[in-house]
Amino acid sequence: MNQEKVKEFETIIKKDYANTCGVVVMKDGKMTYESYYNGCDSNSTVHIYSVTKSIISILMGIAIDKGYIKSLDQKVLDFFPDYKVIPGEKTIQNITLKDMLTMTAPYKQKEDPYVEYFTSPDYLKFTLDLLGGDDKIGEFRYTPLIGPDIFTGIIRNVTHQSVLDFAFENLFKPLGIKIGGNIIFNSAEEQFAFNEATDISGWVTDPTGLNTAGWGLTLTANDMAKIGQLYLNGGVSNCKRIVSTKWIKQSTTPHRHWNNLSYGYLWWVLDDHSFAALGDGGNTIYVNSEKNLVISISALFVPNAKDRI
Repeated sequence: MNQEKVKEFETIIKKDYANTCGVVVMKDGKMTYESYYNGCDSNSTVHIYSVTKSIISILMGIAIDKGYIKSLDQKVLDFFPDYKVIPGEKTIQNITLKDMLTMTAPYKQKEDPYVEYFTSPDYLKFTLDLLGGDDKIGEFRYTPLIGPDIFTGIIRNVTHQSVLDFAFENLFKPLGIKIGGNIIFNSAEEQFAFNEATDISGWVTDPTGLNTAGWGLTLTANDMAKIGQLYLNGGVSNCKRIVSTKWIKQSTTPHRHWNNLSYGYLWWVLDDHSFAALGDGGNTIYVNSEKNLVISISALFVPNAKDRI
């Protein structure tokens, strides 16, 4: 690599992207660049925020590949037979898995009720209670918080495993990703500390033990690069099939458009050759098939983080 360009690149990171923890570049399947900031190193695990959603997309694909889920046209409520629908609520009964994956399911509240969500004893029930309402199914509405936990509820119900166990067995272990246990917060202060930590490994759960789906997973920059390389390789790692090529194509194909962006199945689609998982603070998994390139960025939260792409 051109060392003058590398020096210029690192100067830009320190000046304009000061919350960066790690950057890893994979070119033609080989690591060509790795650098860390803010006292971090290759073992530093950070909260990847909404990149968690794209990991959930992979797990949904694996669950479909293994026959746990038959079709994306299945209704969400098919997976929660004991859930009691609020009287008079009809929309929720028609929402499908595909509606959820493409962020085109309606909700009763226009803004994410953060405080109520985080203080709820059951994230899944809280989310199901908000699903539906008067808006139409099919209109794109990106929901950073409410909504995705329905996927972890589905995975838990169909596999009879915790989502962390299912992920470890079918995704993390085959990729050589080490992951800690479940993380439970006993106070808001513990959650704030988690968001600033670089040495906590695991996956957040609600008080019932359900792993979060829209946020809450910690990974290293290297871990995220492995995820990106898996998708670039069509779902194969070390000669082993992890997730089907069909699912990868479906999940990284535009299904909805929003402003100048396109959305697949919990992945952002940038153009005909590139797609990305994006999380608060600038956490990123970027994949470019034309250039045979994967770039991962781990970062600590800052409000209104500058665009990494």
